[in-house]
Amino acid sequence: MPNYASKLTFGPEAADWQERFNPDRMRRQRVERAQMLMRKYGVAALLEANHHNIRYLTALKGFAYPMCRYVLFFAEHDPVMYEHNGYYHQMPDQCPWIKEWRPARSWLTGSPGPEASATEAKAFAGEIKAELEKRGLLGEKLGLGSFDGTAREALVNAGVKNIVDTRQLMLEARMVKNQDEISCLKTCAAMVDGVWYRIWENLKPGMRDTDLMTVGASAGYQIGLEAAVPGGWRTGPMTFDRGCHATNRIIQVGDLVYGSYCGATYMGYGSCTYRTFMVGRDPAAKEKDWYKQVRERLDAVIEEIKPGKTTADAAKHFPPATKWGYKSEVEVLASEIGHGIGLGTSTGYDAPIINRLWSFDHPQLLEEGMTIAVESREGETRVGGARLENMLVVTKNGAEIMDYFPRDEILVAPR
Repeated sequence: MPNYASKLTFGPEAADWQERFNPDRMRRQRVERAQMLMRKYGVAALLEANHHNIRYLTALKGFAYPMCRYVLFFAEHDPVMYEHNGYYHQMPDQCPWIKEWRPARSWLTGSPGPEASATEAKAFAGEIKAELEKRGLLGEKLGLGSFDGTAREALVNAGVKNIVDTRQLMLEARMVKNQDEISCLKTCAAMVDGVWYRIWENLKPGMRDTDLMTVGASAGYQIGLEAAVPGGWRTGPMTFDRGCHATNRIIQVGDLVYGSYCGATYMGYGSCTYRTFMVGRDPAAKEKDWYKQVRERLDAVIEEIKPGKTTADAAKHFPPATKWGYKSEVEVLASEIGHGIGLGTSTGYDAPIINRLWSFDHPQLLEEGMTIAVESREGETRVGGARLENMLVVTKNGAEIMDYFPRDEILVAPR
């Protein structure tokens, strides 16, 4: 039986009478970890445009349009934030921990046309080159993240040629969480528990799957999520394997319903959970067996997640794709899986990954401070199915579940 993580003793609001979530400490420790890894890999600066990585490095929120804001982050110097127009004017006095601000140049993914884009990219590259030269770093290694080929070509033409990709460095930085990041994820999980309860108490025959999206988003904002999501809801014969949702399908008596409430955030740290419900009657023996298989499968995976073990140890508890008549593990790539969770979970996984496709040949070491979601499903195509996903934190004694909404059996909606 899996263990549960200790519950927080504080809420999301600030207080002077209790040690709570400490944003200053979280900002500082994220910067220190990123700079430590930059020194380890000989990267003098990162030029990063991924908005979740920007938040990790600077604690800034902003407009998420591709390549319209970016940070020049140094291993040994204060960062330079290039911010999108309105944010550039509004935010410097709101974020005093960032000392240097510049207006961000953008070619809006090429929409002004190739000549205008090339002109703007040339100006962009010139500005970056000048900042590197000012610090004596022009010939040093520059990590480039989430920019297009136009940006890379302009930088090379400007004389910034020692360019590497930032993805693996940032994945490694984000892989192990500090205590405040874990507190953010626990807070997010507690809020999402409340969303699951609202879904359960409102779920009735005659509703549409899109009605559940309204309930989920509304409840999330009411409870205090920074970014609430509508969730992805599958019902009735669409509940085995993950396919289209938001179909307007009318929920009927005897339907299984499962939801993915993934990507709701508190302080940028995102949820990734599934739960399964039954509408209008108790689950039949077959449906109970599907869910029992899923829960026992996840329990076995969770039991293996300990510091010093690897993703291969955990992945052996996922069944092969042939169990469902599939030819390749690719066909269950993101359905029978464990994956890192953190900033912006809905737009990309953190490390590590636990599955049969990669973990046996390319195992990753499990470490204290990792946060991982594990998920699985069972059922029959066009008949029905059950899903479950839990959010975990890896402690020195093993993995602990952060989401407390009931998981032991399929919950029957109130009748």
